[in-house]
Amino acid sequence: MSDTPAAPASQDFIREMIAADLAQGRNDGWVITRFPPEPNGYLHIGHAKSICLNFGLALEHAPKSRCHLRFDDTNPTKEEVEYVDSIMEDVRWLGFDWGRHLYYASDYFEKLYAFAEQLIGKGLAYVDDQTPEQIRATRGTLTSPGEHSPFRGRPPAENLDLFRRMRAGEFKEGERVLRAKIDMASPNMNLRDPVIYRILHAHHHRTGDAWRIYPMYDYAHPLSDALEGITHSLCTLEFEHHRPLYEWLVNNVDGLPGAPCQREFARLNLTFTVMSKRKLLRLVKEGFVGGWDDPRMPTISGIRRRGYTPAAVRAFCKTIGLTKYNSLTDLQLLEHCVREDLNKTARRAYAVLRPLKVVLTNYPEGRVEHVELVNNPENEAEGKRLVPLSRELYIEADDFMEEPVPGFHRLKPGGEVRLKFAFCIICHEVVKDAAGQISELRCTYDDTTRHGAKPEGRPKPKGTIHWVSAAHAVDVEARLYDKLFTVEQPDGAAGEDGDFTRFLNPHSVEIVTAKAEPSLAQARAGTHFQFERVGYFFTDPKDSTPGRPVFNRTVALKDGFAKGKA
Repeated sequence: MSDTPAAPASQDFIREMIAADLAQGRNDGWVITRFPPEPNGYLHIGHAKSICLNFGLALEHAPKSRCHLRFDDTNPTKEEVEYVDSIMEDVRWLGFDWGRHLYYASDYFEKLYAFAEQLIGKGLAYVDDQTPEQIRATRGTLTSPGEHSPFRGRPPAENLDLFRRMRAGEFKEGERVLRAKIDMASPNMNLRDPVIYRILHAHHHRTGDAWRIYPMYDYAHPLSDALEGITHSLCTLEFEHHRPLYEWLVNNVDGLPGAPCQREFARLNLTFTVMSKRKLLRLVKEGFVGGWDDPRMPTISGIRRRGYTPAAVRAFCKTIGLTKYNSLTDLQLLEHCVREDLNKTARRAYAVLRPLKVVLTNYPEGRVEHVELVNNPENEAEGKRLVPLSRELYIEADDFMEEPVPGFHRLKPGGEVRLKFAFCIICHEVVKDAAGQISELRCTYDDTTRHGAKPEGRPKPKGTIHWVSAAHAVDVEARLYDKLFTVEQPDGAAGEDGDFTRFLNPHSVEIVTAKAEPSLAQARAGTHFQFERVGYFFTDPKDSTPGRPVFNRTVALKDGFAKGKA
């Protein structure tokens, strides 16, 4: 396991169940969990909830505990080594480590095959010659039972011979399957003789071309858990109706070293987000985003590149907790957790995203002074830095309004504001270009207002704005990310055709050239900053080069959730 400390966990129904098991002496006092992803795509923020739960439980119950990382790699047509590598990176980034407990379902292919032969010998599995379409058509409905396959009564010896010939590659894909013989009249559709093996003439990323048949997920998953001695198999609610099949397999296969207990919890559903690997794959394949690690994606690689921190994600998962019912979590809560963490760790800097020039007409030409600024008010150890100030400055265009609306407390004609950590200025003249656009403000500064001083008899300015020296500013690329979708529930709004892509936000990213303080030119890739009064930014680890950083906006400064507006 990782050295990540186990944060005190609030009690929930999963932890209460485990506590009851330990109190009754079950599993010899061990808690063994697993995180079992299918390597058919990149992990997303919903998987982070499961990772934090399973690895977190192992940390909480050390030393008689562990968490396995197991790849349920039973479908070679959709799996890639790229996905395996990315999943390992994501788990480690979140702060967890599986140690020597890395497994693959493909490790057990021979044993799983032997278990299938065992079920055949018991009369609990049979080879079916029906096509997939025929099997679906005879499965029945929620209100009517299914129909027995005409091949359901084959004797075990014939089934065993056919199954071995399936393994030998004698049949075409789809020509035959192996089905468990359970109950075609069961109200639970998952027990209506489910397919447990199918023929796939596909190359596997680990076993190569050794196999021509592959186990179904619902067959391999519980038996892999049992083979590894998993005590608590924790999964999301959509698998609740699969639990009877899980238990049927574990109870009817002989020689298993353990009998795991499956329990379900609600998956994470997040506003303005889709949480389906199939849909995320479509966004990637059809070019709606720049890849799995696009900072707009809810993938762990995407939020990592955007600048989210492991600590923030773990705090978010702890905050939302575990429930037995599906709900929708506000994206603002996740962003709040990110802000809370970055506020403590991100270094402060000055950057102007939409620059407007200000000329201080009474400031001596050619003069340059340096203002001492705190790098992080939350951490004195970060020290201070010097930022140049001169006659010509850049301020945010939004910090000036020629015809101010009520409540506007920044710069306006004849108005006064404080330049943060410098002095107060008053705007006297607005200069416009030939098109009538504001190109420059001409102001004066008051030297008596340095360091927050307030001259006697003068009202205190209501506004404080940031700035950069025009002569010393460096141009940096800033990518301003917004929500990927325009509606809270893209899936629900998609309607009958299910085309969630029509709700993609055309303004989900804006790229601007910002004017920044000189130190940002040397910002290292993978560094967090708070651009004061603007937002939290992260030096893109992929596109930044020495001397040419690219900054991704992680989150804006405004926190609606913290203010009770979420």
